[in-house]
Amino acid sequence: MTSKIQIGGRCIASGCPTYVVAEVSANHNGSFDSAAQIIRAAKDAGADAVKLQTYTADTITLASDREEFRVRGGTLWDGRTLHDLYAEACTPWEWQPKLKKIAEDLGMDFFSSAFDPTAVDFLEEMDVPAHKVASFELVDIPLIQKMARTGKPLIISTGMATVEEIEEAVQAAREAGAEQIALLKCTSAYPARAEEMNLRTIPEMAQRFGVPVGLSDHSMGIAVPVAAVALGACIVEKHLTLSRSAPGPDSAFSLEPHEFKEMVNAIRAAEKALGEAHFGLSDNEKASRAFRRSLFVVEDVQPGEVFTDLNVRSIRPGNGLHPRHLTDVLGRSAARGIKRGTPLSWEFVVRL
Repeated sequence: MTSKIQIGGRCIASGCPTYVVAEVSANHNGSFDSAAQIIRAAKDAGADAVKLQTYTADTITLASDREEFRVRGGTLWDGRTLHDLYAEACTPWEWQPKLKKIAEDLGMDFFSSAFDPTAVDFLEEMDVPAHKVASFELVDIPLIQKMARTGKPLIISTGMATVEEIEEAVQAAREAGAEQIALLKCTSAYPARAEEMNLRTIPEMAQRFGVPVGLSDHSMGIAVPVAAVALGACIVEKHLTLSRSAPGPDSAFSLEPHEFKEMVNAIRAAEKALGEAHFGLSDNEKASRAFRRSLFVVEDVQPGEVFTDLNVRSIRPGNGLHPRHLTDVLGRSAARGIKRGTPLSWEFVVRL
């Protein structure tokens, strides 16, 4: 298994720029024009890729009023049936080739999460550069194997998954032919709370599985993605909406365009700040070195007068003797008269 993958010419690995994915999800609210606007907003905000979700209500669930098919548990969608929710949220398949062209014309990669085998076939006909496994589908081993057999890079979200479930999914993908796999740390709550993110899992996953690891984020704001990058996330996936005030299943936990841009800018700043392990002066610190502390005469001193902590101190700037010599100087005599504010040097100290 490789510790890097490549999508659309972009290297995704530790040390490469973070691959930022804008998730459109259901934020188009049934409007092709809105979907296209989101893609253009993603480009303006600095996203590297746009991702959709490819399913229909009938391919992802059943039309049923049974309690098993009704959303419960304190979510944004409580009380609704799965079929009704997904019928509202799905992105029409006939839109997707057109949206792919818009994204690619803007210089962004375009791929999708497939939720059943027919969706994988459809996306392969579109020649997407990668496939995405959603967190809820991580346990669908046959679906993962079908994606893996395409030979395309495979990004797997891991929300709710145990280590054993991730191992099973990764092994199944590898055995089916996937050579490029990335994992995304994900908390499958909508929205997710910061205290539930457990971002320290990111470097642990990278070490355990030997693949690039990123973040699929459903938290509010931009702090969590930036922290993830500081911990080694190679990919950040975040929902993008034109406005959180717009109705829709996913708007409430999505970023608006100006916030998405702030996130990308913060990620790029964090990448620069991480740098490398380094001690000593940076180029911009060289001028500051002159203002370090050193030994100065702080009161007029007469020839032969003894140096004490009243007439010699460690202060800024750094023109005098190093502060480590203070104890060597105290108790010795001045070789000549010295004016207050003079940097102390050995020529002013009587030799023993």
